Amino acid sequence: MPNDKLRSQLLLHFIVFIWGFTAIIGKLISLEALSLVWFRMLFAVFFIWGYIVYKKMDWRHSIKQIPMFLLAGVVIALHWFTFFKAIKVSNVSVTLACLSTGAFFTSLIEPLVSKKKIVGYEIVFGLIVVAGLALIFNVETRFVEGIVLALVSAFLSASFAIINTKFVTHHEPVVISLFELIGGVLFFSLLLGYSGSFTSSFFQISLSDLGYLLILSSICTAFAMIASTALLRVLDAYTVMLTINLEPVYGIILAMLLFEQTETMSGTFYLGAIIILLTVIANGWLKSRKSVN
Repeated sequence: MPNDKLRSQLLLHFIVFIWGFTAIIGKLISLEALSLVWFRMLFAVFFIWGYIVYKKMDWRHSIKQIPMFLLAGVVIALHWFTFFKAIKVSNVSVTLACLSTGAFFTSLIEPLVSKKKIVGYEIVFGLIVVAGLALIFNVETRFVEGIVLALVSAFLSASFAIINTKFVTHHEPVVISLFELIGGVLFFSLLLGYSGSFTSSFFQISLSDLGYLLILSSICTAFAMIASTALLRVLDAYTVMLTINLEPVYGIILAMLLFEQTETMSGTFYLGAIIILLTVIANGWLKSRKSVN
């Protein structure tokens, strides 16, 4: 249905804008990355559970399937952790520029999962992406840790999108999201509990951080996660990942407007970021032409 696909693409762009704003909120929240993600996922569990109860949805699944959802939740939890950690140790611009390599990772992972051949031009595009990253590495050596974390985050994001593509064909997206968030909360709870981080000071959150966390967990997590998972029923994983590459554009522009002193980068950095973005867009364009022909 053309209209359904158009509406889905518009909704996806709105969600990507929300995700771009997520980076801004992550910079504003003073909490460390691990505790930030734990609170984000915990609050989101309650928001999604409330939605399921309100809609009277059947959340029950087989004992065999639930562990798969929980494990997928560990993947998205680690993606968010590395994402926010990258922002904390570098800045929004560096993190989002490197995160745009997610579509490239998808083009490599998806053929392995779907047993498709890797297209020759994708290898060339991959080398160009590496060249773009090399430019960023060379001029932003002070942010090497953030760059590495952001690249790991991009890989995890691509993996999560492909995993969820398999899930949504047989299961309700809202319920999938609930179990995935629970899986992330349980995983990080074990880490925090083992490290002795659950102290009284851990739960002392400022009003501003609490407000940002509520926005982050409700709009940027619960709503965006449910909606984006549902879109995988209409749009393929690569289309979703390709559109997500607009997230750096939205996020970097917002960061430059709000945090001019810390987010204004060198010309070479922006050249590297543009090379990565244009390469990913060109890859998607060639794929769409090939599917039409």
